[in-house]
Amino acid sequence: MGAGHLDLDRMAVADLTDWCRNLRRRTHQWTGIPVSIGVGPTKTLAKVANRLAKKSAKAGGVLDLSRHPQWTEAALRKTAVGDVWGIGRRWNAMLEERGIHTAYDLACAQDGWVRQRMGIVGLRTVHELRGIACHALEDQPAPRQTTCCSRTFGEAIRDKGQVHDAVMSFAERVAEKVRHAGQVAGAVQLFIRTDPFDQNAAQKSVSGSATFQRPTNDTRVITDAVLRIFDRIWRDGYGWRKAGVLLLDLGEPASVPASLFDMIEQPDGLMAALDEINTRFGRGKARLGLARKGGEWRMRQENLSPSFTTRWGDIPAAKMG
Repeated sequence: MGAGHLDLDRMAVADLTDWCRNLRRRTHQWTGIPVSIGVGPTKTLAKVANRLAKKSAKAGGVLDLSRHPQWTEAALRKTAVGDVWGIGRRWNAMLEERGIHTAYDLACAQDGWVRQRMGIVGLRTVHELRGIACHALEDQPAPRQTTCCSRTFGEAIRDKGQVHDAVMSFAERVAEKVRHAGQVAGAVQLFIRTDPFDQNAAQKSVSGSATFQRPTNDTRVITDAVLRIFDRIWRDGYGWRKAGVLLLDLGEPASVPASLFDMIEQPDGLMAALDEINTRFGRGKARLGLARKGGEWRMRQENLSPSFTTRWGDIPAAKMG
């Protein structure tokens, strides 16, 4: 399970450690998932505390370094330099060669030497180990720069029409994803490839890309570009097993710079209407008609797990014997 971060600066509690233990106990009670909690004045120290809380039975799954500064030095001495957040294998090897074995050794290193050998990123890590906050907590996930829709076909496909249908379906789906995120794309990329695990089949992987004259999330513009790429990269004679469409250079519509030659066009409402219909009646109910329904390219789902909690037909029934 991944780590999460929470700003506790404004927590008005008498004992933060007890509060964290109650949170840990309640999380396990409600979800059945054991968690550990580390608290620190910086993001890096919080990660150090979390790691020690997870490994130490004495800590009881919780370690607070924010209100117990006397524990910080001991925690840093117990943490190998390679276990510090942001220290990769190359930096770890370099630091070990120079006698820096623990997080405490790194925190005591001179700023000039760190800046010279590890740059500003490494210097920020050292400052964080000293209790100087350099990394802010992210309230919202960073906007995506790319998004993709790709699938492995149910079987190898040689027919161009079948692969075309798959590619058009992926292009429609990825355009919908970008619109739902409130973004526009500056470029699109298409790839198709054979099965690399089939040693008896000829192998091929091809791709192509196109840049939009103006960033867009209009399915019509995106599918038109993908179709042109598809016709350009298609190769006969291969059993294609996977394809995907990626939208690149994503950004906010308001941040798109206008050029002198841009035509100011008002949206005709078609994309908004499609999204509204699909939201109300289910994905794929309204489409542009570029891909036929069904097809050999669709994934095999004979062993798909039932949706016990989201589909009425999949709710298990108990029969009296």
